[in-house]
Amino acid sequence: MSVRLDAPRAAWADRRPPAAARRLVSRVGTFCLVELQKLRHDRSEVVTRLIQPILWLVVFGQTFTRLRAIPSGNVPYLDYLSAGIIAQSALFVSIFYGIQIIWERDAGVLTKLLVTPTPRAALVTGKAFAAGIRSLAQAVAILVVALLLGVRYTANPLKLLGVLVVVLLGAAFFCCLSVTIAGLVLKRDRLMGIGQAIMMPLFFASNALYPVSVMPGWLQAISAVNPLSYEVSALRGLLLGTPTTLWLDFAVLSLTALAAIGAASALLGRLAR
Repeated sequence: MSVRLDAPRAAWADRRPPAAARRLVSRVGTFCLVELQKLRHDRSEVVTRLIQPILWLVVFGQTFTRLRAIPSGNVPYLDYLSAGIIAQSALFVSIFYGIQIIWERDAGVLTKLLVTPTPRAALVTGKAFAAGIRSLAQAVAILVVALLLGVRYTANPLKLLGVLVVVLLGAAFFCCLSVTIAGLVLKRDRLMGIGQAIMMPLFFASNALYPVSVMPGWLQAISAVNPLSYEVSALRGLLLGTPTTLWLDFAVLSLTALAAIGAASALLGRLAR
């Protein structure tokens, strides 16, 4: 009888994920929770960061909807713009995460974390997911404001789940890009300058405000390698049903997020020296 009981138990043990993988997932979740605890103690950050995207929707979106100056296909321009503003919000939330890493380095926190057996990738991935959850909080608020302004979105739960994944992947990439830059420049003021220098070009060199077809050729080439463009295309396709190649959008966002996590993890040790 004992042999019969032990056999299924051994088979179940064989199917469990390796201990190292379970430990990695657990530590990523722990770092993510630590980051979100900071947000709970300063909820005003979410409110203040919402002012700019709401102004884009209320002022820019409604004005250009009346002007009909920008071609947006079969959807009103305000609907077209709202997906771009969600992606913009995730970009603006995530692009300065490197400053937080530098602050932790200056406070001695980063050095203590790096001497633990925790993989550096777990620390970076935890911050990336935290940036994604912060971006999701803003995305929900932007969606509510857009609905109040008359924007019509899909109610398909699978597509809304896809929107969640897209925002998480986009925020993860830009967060890790910021951490990578922090590992290169090492100084807070330099990172702030570089962040400001690349943030708006990334936004304007994407399809967030206008379709790629109206861009000059050189800007279309930049848009084609800009991950923000694929994030916006996926959001529009999921929320509004506009034509897009979803598998390509998800593939680009996934690969760029993984590459950014790898680059940020590799440079984390240089930041702590």
